[in-house]
Amino acid sequence: MTQVLDKKALRIEMRALRRHLADENPDAAIRAARRLPVSRFSRFSLVGAYCAQGSELDPGPILQAILELNAGHAQAALPVALDKNSPLQFRLWRPDQPLEKDACGIPSPPASAPEVLPNLLITPLLAFDRHGGRLGQGGGHYDRTLKALRRQRPVFVLGVAFSGQEIDEVPTDAHDQRLDAIVTETEFIEVAKEGR
Repeated sequence: MTQVLDKKALRIEMRALRRHLADENPDAAIRAARRLPVSRFSRFSLVGAYCAQGSELDPGPILQAILELNAGHAQAALPVALDKNSPLQFRLWRPDQPLEKDACGIPSPPASAPEVLPNLLITPLLAFDRHGGRLGQGGGHYDRTLKALRRQRPVFVLGVAFSGQEIDEVPTDAHDQRLDAIVTETEFIEVAKEGR
């Protein structure tokens, strides 16, 4: 697929494509987890993930693989939108913990869960390229969040996607934050530092 300069048009196109890919690849999340070189993720102690919405690839199997590798060492966190314009907050989460809807209606840990700063962040996306370009939903939540996190601590950002979401080049603006790696149901792609 060639580069599309209009982000709005690209988002419409990629949402439709992602729905199709999700329908055609019901086991993609499990296959993506198998592609992850899990041993390379042993250094991460706070893993931020997300609750898949709609056709987003479920990060659950990837998160589980990382937590099992780091048993007793790593904890999971989920994002919480406090409003539509602020960076996301991350709160500790366990699979047995009930979730409640945040300001954007996404299931999130309750206010009683401790706030943390992940050093590994698993992110959803609409499109990606091999230079770490990421096209999100358009609200800017992840760009604001990554900028804020990176000011406070080093954070490795792992995009999770269907392989069919890859495009030649994601159109980017100055505020867009890049991925460090992408995992799909067919491969693990580490972004070269010089390409960023």
